[in-house]
Amino acid sequence: MGTSAKLFIEANQIRLAKGETELATVPVSAVTEISYGEDVHRRVGTAIGLAVVSFGVGALMALSKSKKHYVGIAWVNEDKKGGFVMQCDKDDYRGILLGLEGVTGKKAVDSDAMTVKN
Repeated sequence: MGTSAKLFIEANQIRLAKGETELATVPVSAVTEISYGEDVHRRVGTAIGLAVVSFGVGALMALSKSKKHYVGIAWVNEDKKGGFVMQCDKDDYRGILLGLEGVTGKKAVDSDAMTVKN
């Protein structure tokens, strides 16, 4: 299960916060991959080689009774790898992807169309 948090997509960084606590701050230049689909947990985990922290992000990321939409981000900042996965509301995930693509210059990868090797 996840926790509620807020996602901030800014010109030079992507921030994830819960209340006053910053959970992650990622320079957009450090983002190596944006992925989306139902298999994002495995894809981001494979990309960073670590356990992935999963968040259900605030009002933007409400649980949906229909198909679950996930957006993942992986990054390398200096020698530190990281990543997180968000479950997004079906009405918001496309806007979130466009925002992330816009600030990072990276094209989102459809993880459902990819084969991920463990």
